[in-house]
Amino acid sequence: MNTLSSAQHNNPDNDIHNINSLVVELEHYRRQSEWLAMVNELHARLAGAVDLPAMLEAFSVWLTPLINHELMAYQNLERVRQHMICSCHGPERSRIMQIAQNAFAQPECTDSCCWSKDEFYIQNWHLHEFQGSGILLVMKKDKKISKYQEQLLTKGLKILAEPLQRAQEYEDLYHQASRDSLTGLANRRVFDERITTLMAQAKRHGHPISLACLDLDKFKQINDTHGHAVGDMVLQKISAVMKSMTRSCDVLARIGGDEFVLLLPDTTLQDSRILAERLCQAVDQLKLPAAGSCKLGISIGLVEWQPEFTQKQWMQYADAALYKAKESGRSKVCCWKKN
Repeated sequence: MNTLSSAQHNNPDNDIHNINSLVVELEHYRRQSEWLAMVNELHARLAGAVDLPAMLEAFSVWLTPLINHELMAYQNLERVRQHMICSCHGPERSRIMQIAQNAFAQPECTDSCCWSKDEFYIQNWHLHEFQGSGILLVMKKDKKISKYQEQLLTKGLKILAEPLQRAQEYEDLYHQASRDSLTGLANRRVFDERITTLMAQAKRHGHPISLACLDLDKFKQINDTHGHAVGDMVLQKISAVMKSMTRSCDVLARIGGDEFVLLLPDTTLQDSRILAERLCQAVDQLKLPAAGSCKLGISIGLVEWQPEFTQKQWMQYADAALYKAKESGRSKVCCWKKN
């Protein structure tokens, strides 16, 4: 029996088998260690990201050494979110982003799969498979993602799905907390945050910035005659018109009742007056309920910021200009001027 064991022990085939098994096991441990290091790095990157763009950027940066990709895109139709991260520039960037935009609408994108378009391989995953939501899409040029790379990416998505979901829930809560529930405009909280930032930027760069205080004329009579439901409808219509006439960089906020404020970066008093008069005309032309002979209008007070102004002074001067505008009659604009 000992002789047989010794023979088996000295069998070269057994030695080769044992060595091969050891190599396989060592490779398994190497990959496990490599993956644990990657997991730690991914968690560290995601921990520093709070919103959707930052989280996707962190995931794309983590993924690049593993899978060199030209574009990563995310879409969530339920939450109306879409964000793309592209490593290309110029016309090529626009072309790739358009391919990705079209890809989200393709039948292939209804399931997690891989297909090709032009010189790109497009791989997409439905994050509901990982208790998340939305679709993540990766575009890679010339070479298809390997099976091993796909496995690593899928493991990474299992880690990404939950914090990505939380980031979107956080954004939803922030949006609700920063918006006026009736009109959808920014609220007083957002205005107070932005005015401080914009004043600092104007002071640092010497750019003009104007502030408008807006108040509806005869709004109380509309409420008294037709009721608050009609009054709410009037506020929504006027807010929509004002929002359509302002830029994305402007801050239009409802601060209470029928009172609004408008911050206009890089805008002189003369230019802000042109906009204010257009706003008056637009409100005047709206087909809104009237209270007898009282027709709704809007009065606006304007002030261009000066370096010596404090925030409180700036607001007070805008209020003073608004008061003069209301004294002058309906649908008037008044500019504050230093005595």
